[in-house]
Amino acid sequence: MKITVDKNEKMRSKIVGREEALGMLSIWHYMGLKVVFTNGCFDILHKGHIDYLSKTASIADRMIVGLNSDKSVSDIKGPNRPIQDERSRAEIMASLFFVDAVVLFDEETPYDLINFLKPDILVKGSDYTIDKIVGADIVMANGGSVETMNFIDGYSTSNIINKIKNTK
Repeated sequence: MKITVDKNEKMRSKIVGREEALGMLSIWHYMGLKVVFTNGCFDILHKGHIDYLSKTASIADRMIVGLNSDKSVSDIKGPNRPIQDERSRAEIMASLFFVDAVVLFDEETPYDLINFLKPDILVKGSDYTIDKIVGADIVMANGGSVETMNFIDGYSTSNIINKIKNTK
């Protein structure tokens, strides 16, 4: 008998709610695995995002990505954003082999989500200093670490949007 795996279903199973993410994190901790958390809008996934995310994933055994919901992106970036809806962005993020879970959040920051999950490692881009990283206090108070990752210069969603606008 041949067993087939629906790869789309496997990818979608990485998109989870807070409770399910906490359950996954608990299992990973029970297995002795380290869990890293990062977050963002990831509106138009580009080379800079892939580099950042792959480097972030490489410092732990599992990675959870907090993904801003459409409401959250709009609150932060303005009424013309996001370009892609949250479901599309979540599925794209979940399709990356080094992403283990994707959790949407509605707030402007992932503070409540970080407080709920309490990951071992929190990562943001190097444009932040550790004292300005939302949730750093929670992670460090629980014995975790906070790190920053460098970006590849010249890659940003805003640059891509501006380039598209200027080619019309």
